[in-house]
Amino acid sequence: MPKLKTKSSVKKRFKLTGSGKIARKKAFKNHILTKKSKVRKKRLTGKTLVHKSDERNIKKMFNLV
Repeated sequence: MPKLKTKSSVKKRFKLTGSGKIARKKAFKNHILTKKSKVRKKRLTGKTLVHKSDERNIKKMFNLV
């Protein structure tokens, strides 16, 4: 059986942590930033973890499950 390819979109959007969890970028920080407050934009900076209910689907796309 041939190797399974990982979904390209998943490779670009998610990273696996050392403990096996999945990290993602926060949404709403790409455009229309002038009307958003500095505090709000600061909160949207950085990474966060994917919710547990979504982890299985993303791992499937990574071909880990």
